[in-house]
Amino acid sequence: MTELVLTVDEAAERLRVSRWTVYNLIRSNQLRTVKIGRRRLVPVSSLVECLDLLSEVAA
Repeated sequence: MTELVLTVDEAAERLRVSRWTVYNLIRSNQLRTVKIGRRRLVPVSSLVECLDLLSEVAA
């Protein structure tokens, strides 16, 4: 089964950045998340959106 959401640690690992960087992306509204209970989860689709957004800014 394909994962739909990732923890912040898993998202950081996939992006190859630190947890701190992921939280900064979340705070700056560059990475969309969902909150279920007390857990903040990152939809896999939002990782792609974030990378697309960052690559447009870098170009």
